[in-house]
Amino acid sequence: MLDKIKNEILKELKKIKINKVELKQPPKFEMGDLAFPCFDLGKNPVDIAKEISKKLDKDNFSFIKEIKNFGPYVNFYFDTEKVASEVLKKINSSKKVGENNIGKAQKVLIEYPSQNTHKEFHIGHLRNVAIGNTVTNLYKKSNYDIKAINYVNDFGNHVVKCLWYILKYKKDVLKNKKFQNQKYLGEIYSEANNFIKDHPEFEEEIKDFQVKFENKDKEIFSLWKKTRKWSIDGFKKIMKELDVKHADIIYESEVKELGQKVVDKLIKKKIAETGEKGAIIVDLNKYNLDIALLRKSNGTGLYMTSDLALAEKKFKKYKIDESIYVTGIEQKFYFEQLFKILKLDGFEKKMTHIAYGLVNLPSGKMSSRAGNVILYEDLKNDIYNILYKETKTKNKDWSEKKIINTTKKLTGAVLKFSMQKHEASKNIIFDIKEALSFDGYNALYVLYSIVRINSIFRKNKFNSKEKVDFSLLKEEEEKTLISLILGYDEIIYKALKNYNPAVITKYTFDFAKAFNDFYAKYNIIKSEKELKKTRLYLINAVAVILKDALQILSIDSVDEM
Repeated sequence: MLDKIKNEILKELKKIKINKVELKQPPKFEMGDLAFPCFDLGKNPVDIAKEISKKLDKDNFSFIKEIKNFGPYVNFYFDTEKVASEVLKKINSSKKVGENNIGKAQKVLIEYPSQNTHKEFHIGHLRNVAIGNTVTNLYKKSNYDIKAINYVNDFGNHVVKCLWYILKYKKDVLKNKKFQNQKYLGEIYSEANNFIKDHPEFEEEIKDFQVKFENKDKEIFSLWKKTRKWSIDGFKKIMKELDVKHADIIYESEVKELGQKVVDKLIKKKIAETGEKGAIIVDLNKYNLDIALLRKSNGTGLYMTSDLALAEKKFKKYKIDESIYVTGIEQKFYFEQLFKILKLDGFEKKMTHIAYGLVNLPSGKMSSRAGNVILYEDLKNDIYNILYKETKTKNKDWSEKKIINTTKKLTGAVLKFSMQKHEASKNIIFDIKEALSFDGYNALYVLYSIVRINSIFRKNKFNSKEKVDFSLLKEEEEKTLISLILGYDEIIYKALKNYNPAVITKYTFDFAKAFNDFYAKYNIIKSEKELKKTRLYLINAVAVILKDALQILSIDSVDEM
């Protein structure tokens, strides 16, 4: 709908020879709904704005009621009645909102969260999942045929350290079921890494251990299979809780050997070469990408070894048009190297890296190696326990089942919203007190707005097919809500274009705030009969859009809280 109005404005501006047009939303309500800045048009922008305002005839527009100039801007005012009639009827009568056909059913594969076995699943991984879920949902909204897969590193150097440490110092974990789980395995890895850091005399022993591991030594390989299952079982539970639906899972162990063959091919094609001490490298200095290491001097592979094979495998197996990787921003340079090597090998496919910032604590940076991380499971339980107490206290008449189900939804909302409320590329500091606040830019604030609307409808019957008088929507707060509803499609497009879920979270907050401003100022229930019907029609559309936007963030709304 907003595109329709903008195109109409562009068409009329072209008639008067104005072709370079960028429409913006004015900073103040009294300055209209859309504005055209008249800079860079060769004359005094204030004079140009006056001239254009006089030339444009409002009768030529379907949804524009008034045209005025404010300084160097031409400002357009919507015909609220016409806009509300079209957009609110569409929202209240449709089962699906915010959908478009940008993707035209192109096939896309998105890979996330790409966690490692034998390591913790911490809040950094949580941010990966939250962003991956939202990007997937944005692609679906835009009619892409998108599938999510997970590439799990179950064969890296971290696994070697963990297995070596277990066989050398922790064999007791193999006998006690209490320790045979994903969480404890992560703790062992951190302990192992710190031990090895303090005892460099074991470096050669570990290198030999890795060679044995990659050659599938019987004892080591048996332990790997057993401990790998502990991690996989733990991950399955977490993915279910976070509403991640993977079409497939690929493990590094499945592409490791294929990766070595790709390296051999690159050597033959003289793209790769032997570097110092016998390691296989690709010199990317002329592309300002330094030296890429493809194989260690002892013949063992690295992440890059496997990723080269994985890239080719994904396009061949899934017949896709684009492959998306979601990883931390610290891997940005790595993916630039990977994509360049593939291109040098003639692999001309569309590959996109979505890099998100790190999640830090108020006390500083987290590190799996050092062991100072907040585990997803621990954080989830802490938040759940706080919200459970509050929910139980506020709703003494609720059944235990209802309290638990509502608390689970609120916990998921707090976690996912907090991970996405800032620009995806920026580092964030996770503060649990801020995340659990009912005021400000938070999940609970947005959800409570929906709860308020639900409460109104429990006391008042609503029929979306009933005729209402849209001319009654005259207040500034009502027009703001209509404007926000009108811009929903554009918000989805902007979030998709920039791979940035924060566009959606910010929109839900702004929308919730606009509703709460309206709710605080006007008594909907006590409004005059016809106005009450129209306002109920309006806030129903508000609820529809808010719920849909939260669903994009893979957040379930709640009826009460």
